[in-house]
Amino acid sequence: MVGYPETLTDPSYHGQILVLTYPLQGNYGVPERGRTDDNGLPIGFESGSIRIRGLVVSEHCGGGCHSHYESSSGLHEWLAEESVPGLCGVDTRALTRKIRETGTLLGRLGPARGSRAAPEDPNRR
Repeated sequence: MVGYPETLTDPSYHGQILVLTYPLQGNYGVPERGRTDDNGLPIGFESGSIRIRGLVVSEHCGGGCHSHYESSSGLHEWLAEESVPGLCGVDTRALTRKIRETGTLLGRLGPARGSRAAPEDPNRR
């Protein structure tokens, strides 16, 4: 099992909206970015930046509540720095059940107003 820093930077999730089912996210913050090991690989991350297109969580620990001794910022700040939209207050377990029953769904996260174009289908890339 890995934490959200590893998951959000995993290239296998490139371009996807990720739904995390664990009830609380963001409670340990985000480690310092830019640190690498002797082989030049990021420490605490799978790649050098967030690969997902959006994040959906049930509850977010915001307002500077992250408490890990190695955290340098919060999840919310990190998402904002990389222009990745996030949504909280969602029953992610019910959403996951729906996805399991119907299969992968196309979707988009963003402001209520804006582009109404069809979401990008990653299967067509």
